[in-house]
Amino acid sequence: MSSSHFDLTRRHVVLGGLGAAGLHALGPRVALAQGRAETLLVVQELGPNSLDMQGVGSNQTVNGLAWNCYDRLLSYAAKTLPDGTASYDRATLAPELAESWEVAADGMSCTFKLRKDATFHDGTPVTAKDVKWSFDRAVSVGGFPTFQMSAGSLEKPEQFVVVDDHTFRIDYLRKDKMLLFNVAVVVPFVINSELARKNATAEDPWALTWLKANEAGSGAYKVESWKPGTETILSRFDNWKCGPLPRIKRVIARDIPSAGTRRAMLERGDADLSSGFAPRDFDQLIKEGKVKVTGVPIPNALWYVALNTAKPPFDNVKLRQAIAWAMPYEQIQSSAFFGRAVPMYGGGPEVSKPVWPQPFPYVTDLDKAKALMKEAGLEGLETTLSLDAGTATVGEPTAILIQENLAKIGIKAAIEKIPGANWRTTLNKKELPMALNRFSGWLDYPEYYFYWNFHGRNSIFNISSYQSKEMDGLIEKARFTTDAAEYEATVKDFIALCMREVPVVPLNQPIHDVAMQKVVSGYEFWFHREPDYRQFAKG
Repeated sequence: MSSSHFDLTRRHVVLGGLGAAGLHALGPRVALAQGRAETLLVVQELGPNSLDMQGVGSNQTVNGLAWNCYDRLLSYAAKTLPDGTASYDRATLAPELAESWEVAADGMSCTFKLRKDATFHDGTPVTAKDVKWSFDRAVSVGGFPTFQMSAGSLEKPEQFVVVDDHTFRIDYLRKDKMLLFNVAVVVPFVINSELARKNATAEDPWALTWLKANEAGSGAYKVESWKPGTETILSRFDNWKCGPLPRIKRVIARDIPSAGTRRAMLERGDADLSSGFAPRDFDQLIKEGKVKVTGVPIPNALWYVALNTAKPPFDNVKLRQAIAWAMPYEQIQSSAFFGRAVPMYGGGPEVSKPVWPQPFPYVTDLDKAKALMKEAGLEGLETTLSLDAGTATVGEPTAILIQENLAKIGIKAAIEKIPGANWRTTLNKKELPMALNRFSGWLDYPEYYFYWNFHGRNSIFNISSYQSKEMDGLIEKARFTTDAAEYEATVKDFIALCMREVPVVPLNQPIHDVAMQKVVSGYEFWFHREPDYRQFAKG
């Protein structure tokens, strides 16, 4: 799309919403300036492939749509990072649909008092029955949403109780410090149950088909139009009651796969906000200074190489350690990531803090790697290193650098690029010997990351097929202990075990960069990495 067409469309959209009377009263320039100040123009590589993030195969941007168009019982409070960027505060919950909540004296339930003035976008009041239906759905649809709920011990519809129209209770299966924090992530969003049930069928009791193409929320924004692969337009819900009314009235998000085109539009002022550029682009944008770039290390996130511990020869810990000593860490950091990541190598020999991620003790040492290969009796190994083609901008140079270094210790690794659409399905088969992957955990706690990636009971993200009763026991102890000293010791123990056993080789902690016009303010970093349009303002 040409810049002139984009600008023309933008003016048409902005002017179209004002009406002739408004233009005459304010004067065209004032009206246009005001319209632009209230409209945010976003250009993104890929828009939502569904309007329901609980649906099968929903992509990353659907999380943002759910966040802005639906409410949850709770959210997170804000904090300011050292560089002045606003971020969510992982340790402090804040009200959203629930104006208050109270954990029972025995610690085995929590009662939520709902706002009485909240309505869905069609004007229907939000009640506790909608909350119950929504929570029942989240624990019943299967796949990622149900796994996510279980990570906070939210597992059965019987746990969710309607006390009265504006009182909802969660009964605990066990004391789990993740439970309330999990209530505030993207998954348990509250759906207009009456509307959804009207569009459900016996075969589809949770209205997955209808909600994939229709939004039924009470959030600060509603879906004005959605053209998959082209454009999503959100308009402010002026009757939103769960927070201060956003200053941005309209969000126009265009899907533009070409990073070069998106960057040019930002630099010309034809777009307000974009992310998803290669680290090289962000590095240049920062140096050129035409737009502002905000970068936050993603909490509980890693780029890593997963090694298939369930299949020979990667079931041999010496081979896995050899690969950890052979990685070209510094070259990856400078040539593939342009420094836009936090190094996760060269740490001390002991785990001194109960924090994750933290640098592993490995550095590039080919002599150590060769000695371990010899001990393992695995010289002259042929294998494959797989990556998601959708991450090829950083993934491909990283894989090539790894391939070159592995060749120096006698491992011939063919690089296999798997289409992004098939990546998750392929990983779940657990057949790849080595996979270059990125994972981030929404709840910023070490035991949460380890629960997803290294617990033997988890198949969905444990792509190393790592099985260790010792690891499982440590993760569970950390998750449920109420003793601070025991917690700290246990977290250090499971991190040390991971460093010794090397089911994955961490490369770095990614930084989430967002570029925006200098007149745009209010950006807040969230664990789901999508923009929260409720906070933004322009000029």
